[in-house]
Amino acid sequence: MVVRNKNVDSSPYEGLRYTPRPGHADYPYEVKYGIRDYRGGGRASARETVGRVAAGAVARKMLAERGIDVIAHVIELGGIRSSGAGIMSSGVGDTHKISEMKQRVEESQLRCIDPDASDAMLELVRSARESGDSIGGVVEIIATRVPAGIGEPVFDKLDADLAKALMGIGAVKGVEIGAGFQCVGMRGSEMNDAFGISGSGGDVTSETNNAGGILGGLATGAPVVCRIAVKPTPSIARLQKTVDLRTMDGVEIEIKGRHDPTIPPRIVPVAEAMVAIVLADHLLRDSSTKLIYSER
Repeated sequence: MVVRNKNVDSSPYEGLRYTPRPGHADYPYEVKYGIRDYRGGGRASARETVGRVAAGAVARKMLAERGIDVIAHVIELGGIRSSGAGIMSSGVGDTHKISEMKQRVEESQLRCIDPDASDAMLELVRSARESGDSIGGVVEIIATRVPAGIGEPVFDKLDADLAKALMGIGAVKGVEIGAGFQCVGMRGSEMNDAFGISGSGGDVTSETNNAGGILGGLATGAPVVCRIAVKPTPSIARLQKTVDLRTMDGVEIEIKGRHDPTIPPRIVPVAEAMVAIVLADHLLRDSSTKLIYSER
């Protein structure tokens, strides 16, 4: 796959040739390699994610054959919380609910399914842009109809691989599965997802989904729910302190160019792609494992 970037303007980066930008990977890249792409198109650039989204599109076709769907949405931006956060806290994936979510995500400029929260977020984004600043947020990713048993019990646990894949996206500074960090304030009686029987086929389901669809590194059959904390866009139009690597003197820089005031809405398709890739890998691995055991 080749994606040609024909809309390039590197001129705003010329003044940053010797001054590492705060919040960017410029300095550690310089230390490790002795060279970096100061024009904004290096491996730490968000432009790199186009390859992930392309691979994710292939993975999603594989998942669709198994009836697995992946959707992400912005649940928090600049401290404003969406009422859609934790929409898959029940243990059963609702096909109609997911279809409705997809439509509402696409209708929202910020990919938030709560219209009121989305409007408030948009005002905050505009305010941040006008002040030359940026804001961060939280994105929730949901995978439905993931077969129970997918994953590995020790090394390459499903949740561990998902965390690694999502943390591999630039700007992501934290990952949680299911109840995540909220579980520290819960008791076992609250955290544990009670099992039950659902449907005429006698399927085992859970009443809640605090585990986020994964136990012991293996899928439970409930929706797999991940959330990522996304930092504010580091390229801001305010004066920031840095150093000139030629003279090793402290200087101030003001970053110019085309930069989003917030990343979470842009990161939604990338997060979906990474989750899809991990699930596709584990489905292939699971098929091989079952083939081996069936031949014994």
